[in-house]
Amino acid sequence: MAGNLVARSIHDLTAGAWFGGSLMGAIGLNGAAAEAMDPAERTRLSSLGWKKWAPFQTAAFGAHILAGLAIIWENKERMAKQEGVTRLSIYKTVVTLVGAAVTLYAGFQGAKVEKLAGEGAEGATEPRPGASDELRSAQQQLKILQWAIPFFAGWVIILGAKHGEMQRPKNVFKGLSH
Repeated sequence: MAGNLVARSIHDLTAGAWFGGSLMGAIGLNGAAAEAMDPAERTRLSSLGWKKWAPFQTAAFGAHILAGLAIIWENKERMAKQEGVTRLSIYKTVVTLVGAAVTLYAGFQGAKVEKLAGEGAEGATEPRPGASDELRSAQQQLKILQWAIPFFAGWVIILGAKHGEMQRPKNVFKGLSH
């Protein structure tokens, strides 16, 4: 019981960190960096902030996956017997992995922006007129990715809530009676 509570707590908290960290970065960090007086500082400051967050995000993903495996292990009998639990678990895993891939790809695009920070920009994801094609492309992709990441993270949280609802006694009984 205590191990499952710890695993579920870690699983939920790390999904929350993914969601909240990505929103704070997109809104707060990028928004604040866009206010820098020097256009070259706008992308540099944003990149610096994201680089400082990256190790924590990586650790959160690792903990999320390990906690998820512990939850699956603890619930293996329920997954085998209750209708829909395995299907939802697979679906949630796919959403998590796609979201992680989107997050990783955003990191690659962010590294490109950082490398080209000297060109200057209107903001972290807004190129200035005359920006190189490489910088413009990376910033345009980041503009989309910065909103896709919390979408995936939020989706994972919602699917976790669905898992919780499936454990209500009336739902467990319904799932076993099929």
